[in-house]
Amino acid sequence: MPVPLSPFDLSTLVTTLRTAGCVFAEDEAELIASTAADPAGLTAMVERRVAGHPLEHVLGWARFSGLRIAVDPGVFVPRRRTEFLIRQAVDLAPSPAVVVDLCCGSGALGAALAAALDEVELHASDVEPAAVRCARRNIGERGRVYEGDLFAPLPDSLRGRVDVLLANVPYVPSGDVPLLPAEARVHEPLVALDGGGDGLDVMRRVAADAPRWLAPGGSLLVETSERQAARAEEAVGGSGLIPRVVSSDELYATVVIGTMPVR
Repeated sequence: MPVPLSPFDLSTLVTTLRTAGCVFAEDEAELIASTAADPAGLTAMVERRVAGHPLEHVLGWARFSGLRIAVDPGVFVPRRRTEFLIRQAVDLAPSPAVVVDLCCGSGALGAALAAALDEVELHASDVEPAAVRCARRNIGERGRVYEGDLFAPLPDSLRGRVDVLLANVPYVPSGDVPLLPAEARVHEPLVALDGGGDGLDVMRRVAADAPRWLAPGGSLLVETSERQAARAEEAVGGSGLIPRVVSSDELYATVVIGTMPVR
């Protein structure tokens, strides 16, 4: 039950958050007040937010594709721009669909796609134990979550059967990681951010192995930046997939799609 705040208390909370540098202090104050279980919990949440913890870690959840996704401390926070990737996946998915969510983090992508489709066989994996625990909560009975590096923990029975391969891989170049906002740099796992020298190391690994897992006509979807798109498209095409790039000006999102040829 939300903690009741007088207008004065709410105003004080807003001022505290704004002083700490929170741009959307009014919205954050309402979210924190509506999530806190009691006054002590409210105080602790405000202290964490003022100390620079991501709002989603403070609340314990993030809104993504219309779902409330649990996000534990130390787990990558799903970005709103990634909803564009989900829209593309929904358009591509057959019914029923076999879906794999690599680098799943909180499991937000897999959970969102499963919620949008009628019939799904969902599998997800992540190398971070905290992310795996979180994803299992969010995906629940809708699928299975494995701990391990990319495809390694997936069952061999999925080879050649995957219709939609979601891979929200890290794509920040290593040299740019220190330039990220502290909320990400300090409080999210480096493995979920750092994509290597040009940011595409993990994406190349996924693209290289994807043809072994995709069904004929199945698609790989990876998020990248606009400036990396051409190199990412080249890597996807070089693996034998038919590549294309789609983007959203509204969400400032770029997605590379690679489709397995139907022979």
